[in-house]
Parts: sequence; structure tokens; C-alpha cells
Amino acid sequence: MRRRDFIALTGGVAAGWPLSLRAQQTEKLRTIGYMGSTTPSAQNPWTAPFLRRLRELGWIEGRNLAIEYRWAEGRNDRFAEIAAEFVRLKVGVIVTYSAAPVLAAKQATSVIPIVFAAAPDPLGSGLVASLAQPGGNVTGLSTQSTDLVGKRLELLREVVPAIRRLAIMANVGNPGSVREMKEARATARKLSFEITNLEIQRAEDIAPVMETLKGSVEALYICAEPLVNANRIRINSLARDARLPTIYGFREYVEAGGLMSYGANVAELFRRAADYVDKILRGTKPADIPVEQPTKFDFIINLRTAKAIGLEFSPAMLLRADEVIE
Repeated sequence: MRRRDFIALTGGVAAGWPLSLRAQQTEKLRTIGYMGSTTPSAQNPWTAPFLRRLRELGWIEGRNLAIEYRWAEGRNDRFAEIAAEFVRLKVGVIVTYSAAPVLAAKQATSVIPIVFAAAPDPLGSGLVASLAQPGGNVTGLSTQSTDLVGKRLELLREVVPAIRRLAIMANVGNPGSVREMKEARATARKLSFEITNLEIQRAEDIAPVMETLKGSVEALYICAEPLVNANRIRINSLARDARLPTIYGFREYVEAGGLMSYGANVAELFRRAADYVDKILRGTKPADIPVEQPTKFDFIINLRTAKAIGLEFSPAMLLRADEVIE
């Protein structure tokens, strides 16, 4: 058979294939390395909107997209290991959240684009050179968590007017948490609070530091990050036993039994992170994509927890809440 006839024949056969099959033959499979800081179940409220938005943008797992999931389970020592694996796999983009895993990925590669879906202080933590022009291979979305410290402490004082002694819990192995703890201490001093620092680095540190609080403080401010997220049910249980009001930066901690939270809607940030990934997979350099800030903030109250620790919210405060868990 002549070459020209063969090409005509094979072209005719391909034209007869179903459209979906032809698309699979021509579309290039791109790979995302997804570094989950905790566990699949804990991060499902965030990964689900991320995946939905990717599908809306035309990225379908198994057709033109593959996702390599790795889960650190709240262990900081896993971040560098996972990042190195993604480099070996030559993924097209790395997606994660919080300062510590982003820094680990940044140290592992200066070539593979890195998108952070949520970081508390990208500039202060050294993730990017500037918000408007990130530079390098890293970009994403800020939670502005450090900027909201004052608002959280105001809410805490409103619900516990007699508060004088405050404990602040932070994973000192996470740069974002260290900066938030520093800001919380400075703001608390302006409010004339006595401060107790609870520094943790491992899950095993949580129970011993919580044990020191009984009868010594009147409220607990918790700097949210992967280690805390992975242990949020345990922390809330210990705080409830000590009858301590708690405040966090994100709703997921209140859904797990915390008293209240004020901060960015992380699920929405993860949804928007999919747009960053889409732009990068289509050729835009991360250095040219500005870091964006939250557009939605949530104030969440858990009345079940309030009842358990003998606390009442005013009707006015309940009306201000975006959601009240009863």
C-alpha cells in the first residue's frame, strides 16, 4: 500500500472514532503534585472545591490531568521528603497550603511552579518577593491571618468580658504560626492581657501544654496550621475539659468543636487556586501571577461548645455570625 493511501485510510478510521476517544488520543496528560498537609478526610472540604473548579476549567483526571496526592499527616518532617519526590516525578505544578510545606517545596525546586492555596503571610514568611510581582516559581493566595489577629481578640473579649489571662498556642516549627503568635502577643499586650505561650512542634506536645492551663488562663487563642489542623478535635476536647473558650482563624476548627473563628473562607481560596493552576498549565509563569487576598471572611460560632463550657453569646453577637452551629 502506498504511503499516501495509508495516511488517508488511517485518517478516515480516526475520524470515525468517538469524539471523547479522539480527545484522549490528542490531549497531553499534565500532572499536579498535591501536597496535603494533613489527611485526605481532613482536607476534603478544601480539595473538593479545588477539583470541581479544575473540572469547570476543562481539566479532567484520567483524560488530560493526573494528580499525585501525598499526605504529610501534620508532620513537618514529611514536607521536604514529599517535595523531593515531586521533583523526581517531574510534576507540572505543586499545590499545597501554609508556609512550612511551601518553603519545603521552594527549597526543593526553583523550576517547578508552586501554588499555595492558602498562606497566612506570604510576604513576611518569605514565600514571595512581593504580592504584586511574586517573582520566582511561587504564587498563590493569602489568608491574611496575621492581619486579622486584632479582630479575633476583640471577639474573644466581647464574649468573655472579664478576660485578663490569655494563652496563645502555636507550632513554632511553622514560620506562619510564629509570625501570627508574635502579632497575637503584641496585640494582647495592648489589651493589657497576661500572656501564656504554648509552643508545640509535635502532636505529643499538645496534651502536656494544655494540662498546664487549668485554672491559669481564661481563654485560648490558637494559631491554625497543619499540625493543629490534624489534631483539632483533640485540642478542642482538651479545651472543653478545661472549660476554656477558644478562637481560631478558620471555620473547620469550629466545626470540629472549637468555640468560634474569624477568618478567610479556605474552601473558597482552594477553589480560586484552581484558576492559578489552570493559568500555569496553559503557559503563564507563576512570577507573573499576583498573590491575591481573600474576598470572603467567615465568623462562626459553636453553641454546643458554648453550652458545654457554660458560656452565653448575646443575641446581637449571634446575629453578626455568618453561621451558628447548634
